[in-house]
Order: sequence, then structure tokens, then C-alpha cells
Amino acid sequence: MSGGAAERAAAVAPAVAPSAFGQRWRHLDKSSWVWLLAIAVLLFLVVNPLARLFIVSFQQPDTGAFTLANYAAAYSRSRYIDALGHSLVLGLSAASLCLAFGVPLAWAVSRTDMPAKSLVWVSILGTFIIPPYLGAVGWILLAGPNAGWLNRLVMEVIGVDKGPFNIYSMPGLVLVTACYSFPYVFVFTKSALDLVSSEMEDAANILGAGNLRTIWLITLPLALPAILAAFILVFLEAIALFGSPALIALPGRFHVVTTQLWQFFEYPPRVGVAAAYAMPLLVVTIFLFWLQRRITHRRGYISLTGKGGERRPIPLGAWKWPMLAYCLIVCTLSFFMPMVVICQAALAKAWGRGFSLDNLTLNNLYFTLFENTLTRNATIHTFLYAGAAALIAVSLALCVAYIVNRQLVGAKLGYVLSFLTMAPFVIPGIVLAIGFYAAYTHPPLLLYGTAWILILAYATRFLPIAYSNSNAAIRSINPELEDAVRILGGTRFTAIGRVVMPLLKRSLAGAFILVFIPATRELSSAIFLYSINTQVLSVLLFDKSDEGNFEMLAAIGLILVFITVVLILIGFRLLGRDFMLRRTAA
Repeated sequence: MSGGAAERAAAVAPAVAPSAFGQRWRHLDKSSWVWLLAIAVLLFLVVNPLARLFIVSFQQPDTGAFTLANYAAAYSRSRYIDALGHSLVLGLSAASLCLAFGVPLAWAVSRTDMPAKSLVWVSILGTFIIPPYLGAVGWILLAGPNAGWLNRLVMEVIGVDKGPFNIYSMPGLVLVTACYSFPYVFVFTKSALDLVSSEMEDAANILGAGNLRTIWLITLPLALPAILAAFILVFLEAIALFGSPALIALPGRFHVVTTQLWQFFEYPPRVGVAAAYAMPLLVVTIFLFWLQRRITHRRGYISLTGKGGERRPIPLGAWKWPMLAYCLIVCTLSFFMPMVVICQAALAKAWGRGFSLDNLTLNNLYFTLFENTLTRNATIHTFLYAGAAALIAVSLALCVAYIVNRQLVGAKLGYVLSFLTMAPFVIPGIVLAIGFYAAYTHPPLLLYGTAWILILAYATRFLPIAYSNSNAAIRSINPELEDAVRILGGTRFTAIGRVVMPLLKRSLAGAFILVFIPATRELSSAIFLYSINTQVLSVLLFDKSDEGNFEMLAAIGLILVFITVVLILIGFRLLGRDFMLRRTAA
């Protein structure tokens, strides 16, 4: 280019630049601001608390200077180390017992002609409905030292002065944890066994193998990846659980990791020490979850015959009755017995007086719902916060799912967004709560003591559930439908409002329910983040356990269960009769 041409171009450029910028602005898709806002909210909910958790673990509480003193304090006492050992024992023992409970039940329901399969299935769904800490209350009523129903029965029948059962012990905690975690093993194993064709078992039978040998050498090895994945998942669930250990381990005078973390928050709270103590739990959880996903993703090889292949129930003959008896024993331990005593306590004038008509009353429920200001406010808070959290989680998850599936950002950034949205699934609730406490108890964003810190913690905790459902729903919609709207002159917002949202109504309603239900029961996050003005039912139930008022405890629990059942019935209509169990296996 000649020098004169260059000068003319330089002279014209300033005048052209604003016009070009204006054109770009006019043609810019205004929906981009929504996607940028969604990404900012995702960073705010997920990245900031975890980053603050990591930073605080290396900071002095007063000066903020770098220090390793928090880690030294977190592991300087033998009882802190003992709590880590107790969590390891709890996780391994509960996961092993879950295999003993869940694998036979899954095989019986999936592969055999055992009668009363529907009863077993409903019982397992009922176990999902019961919050683990409410199940722990039921077992306290059943196997509390001397006063528990089982101990009183043994004392009356045998005539001894002391009952044999003590729920306030490590075996008691293992039993309670396994009772409310084995459904994970059941669902994973049943999903794998449902894919095994009977032709493989027939081939083994033709070669002379009996049913037991076929099961041991053919059927179960094909389901082994799913069983191992479920074992890891249950182990993680057990070591991250707070409610049951707090109700059972603390009266039993021993600690696990989660209860020790809770004690670090006794006044004055030692946030840095708690953050340092939570790091191994977070690292182990991430590693084992990664291992579980690797194992689960290899399940595809079990269906060797493709989509075809007949699946016939294995005839058990006379053994179907012992198999049914074992299934009913497990369901009785996890569902029937705890629910019976919880209902009895909630409807009794005094739960220790036993089952009699003159001991029945509805006053406990009426007082809890309408007369007791504390429980009434906690009930309102529980469902208000859960509803707001579900709305935020579903909205954010839908935006991220749309960004990723419609490739509005690059493939690498889309992968990062998906990873961040699913990341809370591998973060124990108690660790996430400590991160929120560290991030939002100081200016510039002071949320502690307000309802918002609970709402945002709930939304973050259950964001993966909303994302899994929203992602599946978005993928089911052909993008050509939106392209047609754009071709006819509509904006992206028009396409979303007129095409996408009407098609997603049922899926989004189901996702809302799936987030709302666990949010109403969440304890591990709430116990760290609530204030006297933001108390919820799960925290109130935990606080009231120290008073020994089991009638009120049971009434609170029964209200939670009733609301959950109503929501699940709605979910049945929207997503199918097994939607609660299918989402677990996803």
C-alpha cells in the first residue's frame, strides 16, 4: 500500500469504527447476557466457596497470614485421629453390610420368580423417603438402652434386668447407616442384572452348571462393576453422613469426621481448623468418586447379546419362600419397624406407654403445626427455602445445559461448565457448608444469618440433580425446531419461550421435585449455616433430640415424610412410578 493510501485509511478509520461497533452491537444476540450471568452465578455458587475453603485452611484467623498451624491443630490430638479411623470403619462396615442387604434383594427382584416383588419394591422406595436421621430416631426408639421397644420385649420375655441392644455404639451406627444406604446397592445392581440375558445362564445350565453355580460364575460377575461402583458410593455416603452419627455416635461418646467438624464450630468457631480437617475428606471423596465413575462407565460390556435376548425369571422352587423371608427381614429393619415406632410416638400421649387406644392423640401433630411458634416457623422456612433453592437450581441448570448442548461456547469451556455444575455431587454437604461459611461470613458479601445463605447452599448442593435432568431434557429436543423460529425472524428468546419451554414443562417440574425433596430434609449443610431466625425442621429435629421429647421429634419427622410422599405421588404422574430410584442409578 502506498503512503498516501495508508494516510487516507488512517483518516477514515476513526469515522468507520463507531459505525462498525454499532453494527456489531445491533446484531449481538442479547441472550448472551443471560448466559454470561448464568456462568457468573455458577462461579459464585461453586468455585468461590471451595476456593475460600482451601485458602482459609492456610490462613491465620486474625491476620490472614499464611500458616500451617490449622493443619497442625487439626491433627494434633489423638481423638481427632480416632475420628478419622472411626469414619473409615463406619464406611467399610456399612458398605459391606449394604452389599449383604442390597445384592440378594436386587437379584431376587430382577432375576427370580420370588413372590411379592411389588411389596419389596415399595418398601425400598419407602426407605428412600425416610431421611436417614429420622430412621436413626426410629432405631433409638427401638434399640435405645433398656427403654427401647426391642430391649423391653426381651426383658419381658426372658425376665432379665437389662436389654441386650445398644444403638449408641459403632455396630448400632453401622446398622442404621446401612439400612438407609443399601437402596443404592439395590438400584445399581438391579440395573445391571436387568441387562443380563437369560441365554448366558442357559448356556451355563446346558454345560452342567446348577443355578447357584451359574449365579456365582456368570450372573454376579457380569454385574460386578455396578456392585463395586455402588460399594464406593455407599462408602462415600457413610463417611459424609452427619445426622445419624450425631444422633447415635455423640451419645455413645465417640466421634466420626463429620461430628468432629461440627464440634470445631462450637463457640468460638475455628473455621481454619475445620477447613484443614475437611481436606482429607474432600480429597478421598473426589478420588473415590472418580474411581466409581470409571467403574460405572465400564458397565456396557455386560450386555453381550445386544438389545435382544430373552430374560426369564429363574424358578426358585421351595427356596422362593426363604428368599422372600430374607427380603422382608431387610425391609422390616429399614422401613417397617422404624416407621411403626415413629408413627406410634407421633400419635401417642407418651410413647413409652405402648400401643393402646387411650394413648392415641393427634395433639402432637396439631401442636407442632399450628400452636408451637418454633415448629410452625421452621416448617414455613423449610418449604420456602427448599422451593427457592429448587427454583434457582433448576433455572441455573437449565441455562448451563442449554449453553452446553447448543454449543454457545467452545467445546472446552462447555466441558468446564458441565464439570462445575456436577462438582457439588462429589462434595460432602458438611464440607460445602464450611466453604459457604468461610466465603460469606465477611464483607463484601455478608450472607451469614440470612435465609439466602441456606437457599444458595441448598441450590448448590443439589445443582447436579437439576443439571442431570435438565441436560437429558434439552438433549431430547431437536435444535432444528429453534432454527425454524430463527429463520422466520424470531429471536433466541422467542424460540426458547415458544418452543423449548412448552416441551420442557414436565421435565422441569420433575427436576424441581427431585431438588425440592432432598432440600426439605437437608441437615449437614443447614446445621452449620442456620441462625435462630432461619431454623428449619431438620435442624429443629436434631436440636430436640437432646431434650428426649420423642413425641415431638416423631411428629416433626412424620410431617416431613407426609410432604415427601405427596411430592413423590406428583412425581409418579410426571416421570413414572420409579423416578426416585431411576435418578439414583443415573
